[in-house]
Amino acid sequence: MDNVWMVASVWMGLAVAASFISVRIGISVALIEILVGVFGGNVLHLQTTPWIDFLASFGSVLLTFLAGSEIDPASFRRHIRISIPIGIASFLLPFVGAWLYAYYIAGWSFAAAKLAGIALSTTSVAVVYAVMVETGLNQTDIGKAILAACFVTDLGTVLALGILFSGFNPWMVVFLVVTAVALVCLPKLTRLVLGRLGGRVQEVETKFLFLVLFALGALATVAQSEAVLPAYLVGLVLAGVFQHTLVLGRRLRAIAFTLLTPFYFLKAGLYVLLPAVRHNAWLIGVFFTLKMVTKVAGVRPLTALFGYTPREGNYTTALMATGLTFGTISSLYGLSHQIISQTQYTVLVTVVILSALVPTLIAQRWFQPRVDGAASAGDVKSVSDEI
Repeated sequence: MDNVWMVASVWMGLAVAASFISVRIGISVALIEILVGVFGGNVLHLQTTPWIDFLASFGSVLLTFLAGSEIDPASFRRHIRISIPIGIASFLLPFVGAWLYAYYIAGWSFAAAKLAGIALSTTSVAVVYAVMVETGLNQTDIGKAILAACFVTDLGTVLALGILFSGFNPWMVVFLVVTAVALVCLPKLTRLVLGRLGGRVQEVETKFLFLVLFALGALATVAQSEAVLPAYLVGLVLAGVFQHTLVLGRRLRAIAFTLLTPFYFLKAGLYVLLPAVRHNAWLIGVFFTLKMVTKVAGVRPLTALFGYTPREGNYTTALMATGLTFGTISSLYGLSHQIISQTQYTVLVTVVILSALVPTLIAQRWFQPRVDGAASAGDVKSVSDEI
């Protein structure tokens, strides 16, 4: 199809349809966009174009940046004793388990097995954050501890993707040095831009942040790394700035979720082959079970160690087993760089979709803690005592 406006209208039409469905049934719009993308690829036989590929790539970078900026630094420091062990276990066991199974039993290449480990180690900040807000648990200490643990898990995922698939060359040294300097300087520089030029119709602060993401992404690409790595780290160091500049965060989210991420998630679904899902249903089931078992083995004992009640422990474990955004980012990265085949991509993304749905439904249906109005003021035990 040569008419660029017709192509854009078809893709945006699918995005609008996904939004309607999401509002109607109350499931994450990102998940629905992936499923609609599956329909577009298998039924409508849609293809991507260079400009769609760019919008989708920038969507993944901006989404990664926003995920990092969602972390409340004060809350993370307050729950660091709980969140770091849970987050590390939530990343490490699924990563190693999926990697070993894919390589030694499923017969995937060493690189493809590493990619599988990364894709299935994730926890979905988007899904967990939505659940926290919907239930009111984001105002409680147990909810904040879960979100902080999600940050640790996803940081491990992003670092693994950046490190294990980077080409170590002189440009990598330049990239690491420039990124380190940028991370140190950006909070003060961003506050300066906001203070002197923010809030104007020119949107200088938004363009400034886009420039930073573009420049670091370009340097990461030259260094044979991945643009989501500096984006996530920039989001983390600017999280404190965003806590005091809510309007800027809302603008960036509006840009991301209106224009960019629909193209990313639709494209992610586009490459899922339904015949491959049918022919590899057993492998999908094995990978999904492996992710759930390793998440439970890693997280559940630690919740008991930190004094969670069984209900709280099961709820925390189920939410830490979710996956969506970074799972699809990792999988699409592997497909785009020919690390995995389209069939392997289909297997991984299908597992990611299942992990976004099943643990969330289990957590909400059977283990959701009851929220008391005063619960957010105490420690984790204060929520426990109300259950």
